[in-house]
Amino acid sequence: MVTPRTARPDFAAVRAEFDLPAAFPPDVLAEAAAVEPVTAGPDRVDATDVELVTIDPPGSKDLDQAVGIARTERGFVVHYAIADLGAVVEPGGALDAEVRRRGQTLYLPDGSVPLHPPVLSEGAASLLPDGDRPAVLWRITLDEAGEARDVQVRRAMIRSRVQLDYAGVQADVDAGCPLPAALAALPELGPLRRALAVRRGAVELELPEQEVVRSGDGWTVEVRRRSAVEDWNAEISLLTGMCAARMMLDAGVGLLRTLPVPDPADVAALRRTALGLGVAWPEGAAPAEVLAGLRSTALGDGSALALALRRAATSLLRGAGYSWFGPGQAPPEDSGHGGIGAPYAHVTAPLRRLGDRFGSELCLAIAAGEDPAPWLLDALPTLPGLLSASEARAGQVERACMDRTEAGLLADRVGEEVEVIVLRAEPGEVYLPEPPVMARCDGTLKAGETVGVRLVEADPPTGRVRFSAGT
Repeated sequence: MVTPRTARPDFAAVRAEFDLPAAFPPDVLAEAAAVEPVTAGPDRVDATDVELVTIDPPGSKDLDQAVGIARTERGFVVHYAIADLGAVVEPGGALDAEVRRRGQTLYLPDGSVPLHPPVLSEGAASLLPDGDRPAVLWRITLDEAGEARDVQVRRAMIRSRVQLDYAGVQADVDAGCPLPAALAALPELGPLRRALAVRRGAVELELPEQEVVRSGDGWTVEVRRRSAVEDWNAEISLLTGMCAARMMLDAGVGLLRTLPVPDPADVAALRRTALGLGVAWPEGAAPAEVLAGLRSTALGDGSALALALRRAATSLLRGAGYSWFGPGQAPPEDSGHGGIGAPYAHVTAPLRRLGDRFGSELCLAIAAGEDPAPWLLDALPTLPGLLSASEARAGQVERACMDRTEAGLLADRVGEEVEVIVLRAEPGEVYLPEPPVMARCDGTLKAGETVGVRLVEADPPTGRVRFSAGT
């Protein structure tokens, strides 16, 4: 039987299930429309001469970051410009209250539920390449090894030279074509930062990333192909977040994204799993080193053993949350992020995440040698709960859309025998490569094997998909 090319999942039902807002309240829209253009002034440095570009998926309008990397005799200088939401969102106003309720932009295949009204997120506050724009500008000096040695952050007026996309930049890199001046050093610095991440113990799962995409008059599921350029650019964002966290910890006030260091018992269990799969794990090697040495599965072409081990490694990344500290509240005892291998704070995506605006305002105050504003300190205790709740809802919405699409693609194949890769034996979980579906499976299984199973359930309204290894 031929796999259906498309499905017609009911994304409207997902929006209703999670009570997603269809529009912004009138007072919020009015406040956003009344925002006056931000211009240069004594509290905003003129950085329009800095070479900066944006790199985003094609068609993006909510541009949070613009990057510029220069090679120097002693290393590198990174300029990272972040959309300055603090300049356009009035604390205590209707807009501020609404974005606190929303928490983050929610992305559904048929359209997003934005954190901010588009007049801001796709207009006045976005770092579009159409003239001078207000930004929070990070200047990070690094040595030859790619380690940060000096960090500065200021409000600035910047000018992005051009809006690029990952595929286009990657094509230029692969063809050996010259990159824009702002990116000329990225192919050198990106791998350096990635190597440092492995040495820090950063856990990169590199599982196949599924996404729901339009296909003809319906929808299908594909494996998103993450390019090297996207990975390198992500390292610059992580670098900035780590610098922000260090500033906060040194100042004794901040908002961190936290994840406990992997429990030694979980690491030992993962090592036993690896050895059981026949994957070498030298005595004393860290999980990051072993995972980095596996064959890549990012393009969906990894071995069954690599897929199974990467899925097992998700056990190391449990307990993510947010922690605030400041007057009357000490920093958390474990202030690091176990998946990154260092303390980390969200500051690079304020158009799409609530906490980043507050993180940027904290860093600006710290860099200026000033006490954070009272409204900012008052907000800190409330943010971890808001951010965790919005993140949980975002994950549920994304999973619901994926589940319903997967079930729609497989609905007329119930009863069919297919070959899958076993990701976990208990509870049973398998990966069907075409279409790329991860789902539960009943029966006796062994991780890392490719086996024949039977599709026993695919229900589009609920998104339930289940296989069985039984006869």
